[in-house]
Amino acid sequence: MTHHGFCLWLTGLPSAGKTTIGRALVPKLQARGWNVELLDGDEIRMGLSSDLGFDRKAREMHAARVTYVAKVLARNGVIPIVTLISPYATSRAKARADIGQFIEVYITTPLNVCEERDVKGLYKKAREGKIKEMTGIDDPYEAPENPEIRIETVTQSAEQAADQILADLERRGLITPPEKPRAQAH
Repeated sequence: MTHHGFCLWLTGLPSAGKTTIGRALVPKLQARGWNVELLDGDEIRMGLSSDLGFDRKAREMHAARVTYVAKVLARNGVIPIVTLISPYATSRAKARADIGQFIEVYITTPLNVCEERDVKGLYKKAREGKIKEMTGIDDPYEAPENPEIRIETVTQSAEQAADQILADLERRGLITPPEKPRAQAH
């Protein structure tokens, strides 16, 4: 199948559920014939952005690197699913402008829920002063004002969120509904 790709950019606080939802989306889109690549911010930091810190300039550079990769994938018919905190509106606006076909998915999860979910203990360390410039604690998260899709993780599972995203993509005409099995002739 030949498709023109588009980018799904999942943004939200640390531990909001971005990667979990992204992972739930991958097989659902693949089942519809799409080539999909999950671009997880944490994984990319270990490779492509291992030289960067966590100050604003470094976070913007990290987002710019992810944007470039997503742009190349999308123009080659792949759906990049970006799961990146991307806390600054300017970085997301630049990604939108550079990539073109860009669907911003805001994973809205209250800070206290993110702190409860934090398996890495980053919020706890930030609250204790052991980590500086933690997004949502002492570094801002600029929530999207007009995302194409808004996901409330407190009221639905990752699977339900992935299905909500798929339904929205169908409504926008970016993907088609799954084909129904044909009835067997007797």
